[in-house]
Amino acid sequence: MSVDQATVRRIAHLSRIALDEAELPRMQDELNAILAFVEELNEVDVSGIEPMSSVVPMKLRMRADAVTDGGRAADIMANAPLSEDGFFLVPKGVE
Repeated sequence: MSVDQATVRRIAHLSRIALDEAELPRMQDELNAILAFVEELNEVDVSGIEPMSSVVPMKLRMRADAVTDGGRAADIMANAPLSEDGFFLVPKGVE
């Protein structure tokens, strides 16, 4: 896949990056190099390899599933500009 200058302009616009016309060729080359590297990575055979969550094999520690900070509804509602029956009141978003 190759990126042209029109695509570079579109990507810059969507990401809200200001690019001068002089910067377009350099950015085009950089994006094409990134895409070439990704295509090169796609050629690697990863069949039979499990995804990993860490470089070091370890078992994740589990914590007890217990409420640790409950019973403070009144304190939380004290911060709300508007509330009713223990719920936050917000402006209607959809008619």
